[in-house]
Amino acid sequence: MATITSKDGTRIAFDKVGTGPAVILINGAMSYRAFDPTLGQLAELLGEHFTVYNYDRRGRGESTDASDAASFVKEREIEDVQALIEDAGGKAMLFGVSSGGGVALETAAVTPGVTKVVVYEVPLIVDDSRSPVLDYEGHSKKLVAEGKLDELMNEYIPHVFGMLEQSDDTEQEQAQSAPEQPAEAQDQDDQGQAMMEAMYAVLPTIPHDAAFVGRFMTGKPLSAADWAKVKVPVLVTDGGASPAWLHNAAEALGKALPVATRHTFEGQTHMFDPEVLAPVISDFFKK
Repeated sequence: MATITSKDGTRIAFDKVGTGPAVILINGAMSYRAFDPTLGQLAELLGEHFTVYNYDRRGRGESTDASDAASFVKEREIEDVQALIEDAGGKAMLFGVSSGGGVALETAAVTPGVTKVVVYEVPLIVDDSRSPVLDYEGHSKKLVAEGKLDELMNEYIPHVFGMLEQSDDTEQEQAQSAPEQPAEAQDQDDQGQAMMEAMYAVLPTIPHDAAFVGRFMTGKPLSAADWAKVKVPVLVTDGGASPAWLHNAAEALGKALPVATRHTFEGQTHMFDPEVLAPVISDFFKK
């Protein structure tokens, strides 16, 4: 692990693997290196051709956060990526997953050192294929400020992520068909408790993600004007087994960006297989 210091004094922790042109991986909501190994696995695969930075976004894992939920503005996260780009020699390509894709695109819009971007399933709601999310940033900030982390975790985040689209009947059927707990249930309970504690530790950073994608989750079509400053080539990707609203978002984003191409990874969901994505990302970055 290494660290760099962002403009406001926040310490950003990262791993760096491989050699070649720099690629920076940007995770989505609540994810970080120790909690979700997916981007670490992707880094190893891309490291065959690139110098890959896999970092903890501010307030997560081993990165600090000089801001708080009340004072945070999205420019702070952009400055974090810019500090990594500076460490890489002034130029880098970006891969952003979920709301990390929003960070990647907005960084590219204001940072000359970004040369290419790949995004995977940026969670935009661009039509009526699912219920809209209104005032994502404001409401999540309010819940964090009031210390209502249980409400944020158990009610609001499932709404934001589209988990509440499932009917009560379906949930009941799943509960009835669930297998009995194995003898190792206590170990699983302990692991589950540790995972829950890790998730609660990063809940205060949810407004960071909302700052980048919240205004595009209201069910309204995207405007090309919102993305006009992203001049670099962007590969917009999604998973073929993901819900329709994420596919529609990728289609709309691909059309709204000035220089974009599209790719759907058949059989993939929001929880993707790095071995499936790596060859396509690598080919795009090599061109």
